[in-house]
Amino acid sequence: MALKPIFLAVCLSTLSMGPVTQVLAQASVTAPDPRAVKADMYLPGKVGALITDLDIRARFTGGGKGVIYRLGAKGAGRIVHADSATGTLTDIVTEATLTPMLTAQGVKIEGVADVRPLDYDADKKVLKLAVNGREWLYEAGALKPVIPPAKDDGLMSPDGKSKIIARNYNLWLVDVATGRETALTTDGSYDRRYGQNYPLLGAMAAANSETPDARIAAQWSADSQKLVTYRMDRNGSYIWHAVQQNPPGSQFPREFSYVYPTAGAKDVPQIHPLVIDVAAAGKGGLSPVKLLDVPSLSLLWPGDPPIYWDESGKVIYEWQARGYGEITLYEVDPVTGKADLRVREALKPLVTVTSSGIRNAPELGGYLVISERSNWAQLYFIKRGEDPNGGKALTKGAWEVTEINHVAKDGVILITGIGREAGVNPYFKSLYRVTLDGKISHLTPEPLDHEVKVSDDGQWIIDRMSSPTVPTKTVLRRAVDGAIVAELGRADPSVLLATGFTPPEPFETLADDGKTKLYGMIYRPANFDPSKSYAVIENVYTGPTTHRFGESYEDNVVASTNALAQYGAIVVTIDGRGTSQRGKVFRLPAYQNLGEVGLDDHIHVLKAMKAKYPYFDLNRVGVYGGSAGGYDTARFLLRRPDFYKVGVASSGNHDLRLDKAWWPEVSMGIADDATWERNSNISVAKNLKGKLMLIHGDIDDNVPVAASLRLSEALIKAGKPHELVILPNTNHAVFQPYYWDKLTGYFVTNLIDVKP
Repeated sequence: MALKPIFLAVCLSTLSMGPVTQVLAQASVTAPDPRAVKADMYLPGKVGALITDLDIRARFTGGGKGVIYRLGAKGAGRIVHADSATGTLTDIVTEATLTPMLTAQGVKIEGVADVRPLDYDADKKVLKLAVNGREWLYEAGALKPVIPPAKDDGLMSPDGKSKIIARNYNLWLVDVATGRETALTTDGSYDRRYGQNYPLLGAMAAANSETPDARIAAQWSADSQKLVTYRMDRNGSYIWHAVQQNPPGSQFPREFSYVYPTAGAKDVPQIHPLVIDVAAAGKGGLSPVKLLDVPSLSLLWPGDPPIYWDESGKVIYEWQARGYGEITLYEVDPVTGKADLRVREALKPLVTVTSSGIRNAPELGGYLVISERSNWAQLYFIKRGEDPNGGKALTKGAWEVTEINHVAKDGVILITGIGREAGVNPYFKSLYRVTLDGKISHLTPEPLDHEVKVSDDGQWIIDRMSSPTVPTKTVLRRAVDGAIVAELGRADPSVLLATGFTPPEPFETLADDGKTKLYGMIYRPANFDPSKSYAVIENVYTGPTTHRFGESYEDNVVASTNALAQYGAIVVTIDGRGTSQRGKVFRLPAYQNLGEVGLDDHIHVLKAMKAKYPYFDLNRVGVYGGSAGGYDTARFLLRRPDFYKVGVASSGNHDLRLDKAWWPEVSMGIADDATWERNSNISVAKNLKGKLMLIHGDIDDNVPVAASLRLSEALIKAGKPHELVILPNTNHAVFQPYYWDKLTGYFVTNLIDVKP
């Protein structure tokens, strides 16, 4: 982005504007950078409009009897229904027909309505749709609004006779007919609350209150007699304080106090599961509250714990040890509180919860477990009452099960897996049919990435298949054998390609061990010229809870990497060792080593790219990322300062001890202070040689702004020039026009326009 001559414009504005100065000022202010114009076209919120039917918004209706979806370019859309059994496609209505109906009812529409189909009753021929966030019903050629139900101030019982409300950290039972209230708990306080979690800073700022409305985290039993919920004890955990310096509608700053458990902290809030005998409440005698005989759960992020009723009326409670050395599932008698341990998963050095999981499967009389005990995430079945540490392997091999999509009573299980098929990119997802005797069949055999939805009845599959280079095709399949019943739509990128868009390119090479494959993506400017030399910018996120490689066509075309490339750079993404879904051995280098993991793999891949494409200028390498990618950005510059020259780090968790506890502890386990310090960006601030910009929102409730401020302070103390941008009234998601201008301007000035 060419920098505007701001000084000239400001000087001219102080003079009387004659004809010549008017022309000069106008030219200096309004002349657009053609690179910025092209980049704007490819921004994530805009580029999708250049691809017809990239996402047809297909969804099941009638439990799986049909599929409703949208086809057509913007302004020429139509809603279509597919009959699952026959594959028959029927047009329901066009957007051109709906638009005048909507405008007649006061809906503001630019051009033609962009309709999102929600449901369709094929028997009654009633279409439910959404436009501009409001729902409508289309029937017999007429359109009427859906009147949203009145907001309920409580948790209604299944029989509709009672509801639960929260007041002053306690739970109350309300008789719907009479309004009579009965206290279910009485000892609630800020430090000891029932059925409600600690609110996030963002919710407080939005409500201008430290006690914003919060939903009640409880679940009624099917007979409306009992309630399963929890008591939250602060347990001496630290109370954070944040200041919103420029709150909307106020002249003065606002301060908020909140609970935010951090990694490595000695004390974090504790969750104690309990059952309330609602039927006995208010009748005198013993308290209706029964604490369950299970270990308390450490709150590592302000989310509700997995406590729920199963079909037999037992309470299911999933627990994890602090540091993730163990995860378990308990089955609890709600009357006595006695618990039976049904599943236990314990691995060294820890259980990686993003590659492991437990599912209560009453349909099968037991439990399904995704475990890495073989070094690969595979599916196991444990019958109720059998050894909780055992189980029968239903899948095996050097690949990963990533999701359990559906479980049927006849023992058929639908799962998503990656890396099983030889010769196929190991990140591409596929759907498989597995039985309890270990038989497995591949339902999506095309060598592409498959994003699937399974119908409620488990009989049908909506499959969006694509790759980074193959546009999306959406089909309806039978779940019994994967046969395609109907093609629903396919993406048409012709308008996008007509702009000169250069499609992204997948890249693979061997690591320095000569056998481990490493993958990346390359994004080039439109109308790319291989005879030129290009600065290289890496968009980074190396967290071991995920991977950066975008498997699908949509992942790669609707990405900010394409927009940034238009400024005249090659933009890349790379997955080095330490990231997920390539097996335990591939990820394990990240354990207690987030400060160093993957750095040399990234450089190795960039050099391999340079060997293939000489126009990569590795003397001009930049990096940017957000959240854990912000941490990565800074550590790349600070730990490999001779290779990475310019970085923009947004919302970075630069000292992991200032981050919410779950994310770092998933990879760090229970670490000592020296280990946390070794993995901190702040400890290596003195190494900075290049140009670094730190960006953070002032009310970030995911990674507190303190993380960037402390790194900035360390850089100042080390005498290292850098830039710090604090975005007011901004949470963890910093992407906004000002952020984009700062990021692109920084790279243009310090990297792209720097002469080789």
